[in-house]
Amino acid sequence: MAQRTVLVVLFDGVQSLDVSGPVEVFAGAENHTPGSYRIRTASLDGAPVRTSSGLTLVPDGILAEAPDPHTLVVPGGQGTRRPDPPLVDWLRAHGPRARRLVSVCTGAALLAAAGLLDGRRATTHWAHSDRLARRHPAVEVDPEPIYVRDGDVYTSAGVTSGIDLALALVEEDLGRDVALTVARHLVVFLRRPGNQAQFSAQLAAQTATREPLREVQHWITEHPADDLSIESLAARAGLSPRHFARAFRAETGETPGRHVERVRLEHARRLLEDTADGVERISRASGYGTPEAMRRAFLKTLGVPPAEYRRRFRPAPGTAPVH
Repeated sequence: MAQRTVLVVLFDGVQSLDVSGPVEVFAGAENHTPGSYRIRTASLDGAPVRTSSGLTLVPDGILAEAPDPHTLVVPGGQGTRRPDPPLVDWLRAHGPRARRLVSVCTGAALLAAAGLLDGRRATTHWAHSDRLARRHPAVEVDPEPIYVRDGDVYTSAGVTSGIDLALALVEEDLGRDVALTVARHLVVFLRRPGNQAQFSAQLAAQTATREPLREVQHWITEHPADDLSIESLAARAGLSPRHFARAFRAETGETPGRHVERVRLEHARRLLEDTADGVERISRASGYGTPEAMRRAFLKTLGVPPAEYRRRFRPAPGTAPVH
């Protein structure tokens, strides 16, 4: 098995977790399977860089002297807001030479500035997705997933999703068992499916300002198995169905039906992750009624059926940690 070189680009204003998260994943895989990865960091001039949180990172070398890597990782951070032209030039010249090109968080802005995302689907931190789309119309920006693969280019969302993407790359390289072991060592369940939403149903929707609508939001969250039809929710809010649907969307940014879908899916996900309950029981408790209805919802939103989702989130018993 050939050793894969991972090169992480450093620059002033980089987000420290965008660097350390993926590095810890690849280092954990190397500890588990020696000879798998050689991890290097480099800046334009080889000088230490100051992260957005004030930490100082000392690179291993100079970008211009780094050999072409197997995996090139471009982290995000405040330093991506006004991309350094020499760094963009280096990425434009050397990015296509990497077997895999990876960005974490707003590192996608650097790849886009170098033209490396043109004609591709990509994601970034949800708070910066609109800006990325405006500045680079040739990029198909999807603000929802935690990471996206388009050919040999991988982009991920905010901060911790870099860990999810790195775990996915380890699974791609070394298999699921190694990725599971690294995930357990880092005290994360297992890599999340790439098309999982960046945030929960409660965070995705704004909180309504009017008390009756806020109470309905709380009711939906606490009673996903109840009758959550427009008529039932409207009656709870003391409004006509038409008025309720219009007011709910105006105040939360999504329709009542879409909000119910999000809440039920999140409830089912958590039961699959945290309990040993059967799929039939979970489907009833989450408001789907039947396992088939829940299966369709999972495939539509996450791209995997409930059984596969549970398999990814429940580490195999007895898997030893990485030391």
